[in-house]
Amino acid sequence: MTVALSADEARRVILRAQGLLGAGSRRGGAPATLRRLGAVQLDTISVLARSHELVAYARLGAVGRQDVERAYWDDPAQAFEYWCHAACVLPIDHWPLYAFRRRYFHARRYRWHELPDSVDKILEQVREHGPITTADIGGAKKGGPWWDWSDSKIAIEWLLDTGAVVCTRRVGWRRVYDLAERAIPAHLLAEDPSDAECVTRLAGIAGRALGVATRADLVDFLRLKPAAAALLDGALLGGDAGLTPVRVSGWPDRSASAWADPAALETEPRGRHRTTLLSPFDSLVWDRGRTARVFGFNHRLEAYVPREKRVHGYFTMPVLAGGRLIGRVDPAREGSTLVGRQVSLEPGVNRHRGAGALADALWEAASWVGCDAVRVDRVDPDLSTPLQDALTR
Repeated sequence: MTVALSADEARRVILRAQGLLGAGSRRGGAPATLRRLGAVQLDTISVLARSHELVAYARLGAVGRQDVERAYWDDPAQAFEYWCHAACVLPIDHWPLYAFRRRYFHARRYRWHELPDSVDKILEQVREHGPITTADIGGAKKGGPWWDWSDSKIAIEWLLDTGAVVCTRRVGWRRVYDLAERAIPAHLLAEDPSDAECVTRLAGIAGRALGVATRADLVDFLRLKPAAAALLDGALLGGDAGLTPVRVSGWPDRSASAWADPAALETEPRGRHRTTLLSPFDSLVWDRGRTARVFGFNHRLEAYVPREKRVHGYFTMPVLAGGRLIGRVDPAREGSTLVGRQVSLEPGVNRHRGAGALADALWEAASWVGCDAVRVDRVDPDLSTPLQDALTR
């Protein structure tokens, strides 16, 4: 039976599923946040902090950054890095479920570059001398652009893709590679689910993490290629994914038919909304089409856009308040000052209430990263006075 939801009901279910509505989402700290989200995207950009740290902060507030690191990379392994929506930190228990992707990479025998003859040699180096970083095997680059990888980097990354080696921790942002048989618990290595079983179980994980999701949302969460997406269809329509069909009024017709975590539909989402800055790579907003559908918010990462063509800024962070995306902040740090290089409210947001929420989000973020002052450089003219008043209250 298909459950009817309004757009507002769907939005609140999504916020609770994502750990951004209700006090219960804070229980268990960063390890529980990783399990709740199913995947935390990694990225090299670091402004206030790296994106994987910002994801935990958005849900938990001023969580210790070392607590976040321990939740992701610890000994024994609590998580591993692999390809989900993108390069992500994933709970260690999910290792068997990515066997379908490891098999795909192994059959493909290509990784953006042709595989070098040194793959077996690099694997033997890991076996004899691991855990290792790329520095231990000759470096990551040939000396050109970032994509001009050395043969050893190509080899070790292909071994990571295919599951011969695994990364369960980083040192100075460098991946540390070790044999999967040494780093992954034996009972997880022993599991060998079929491709259909992998996709079915991952669909349930993605559905619970997203709360309410269209087929396209689930495909995007897991970045499924056509053959795997066909397996997803079978799991959804056959009920094996454990998700309930819903229809969301107020969503575009092509997206109104969706799927929901049945447990999330049993109770009405209640509790305190988080007011916070969000990483552009946060799973609440990483899918731009879904973000526009759920929140009416059009967001684009402009880090790779030429400076003169940027509209909102280099690393613009959406501002969540009251369960809505109400504005944007392009942040920076100058010594002990958190700087809003560019700050704006969305059309239709009350400027006084919005200014208060922006100020709260800026001050909490400043405190978390060790700043004791906040400065705003550029702001919409009609927001300038209310925001300055809110910041100095």
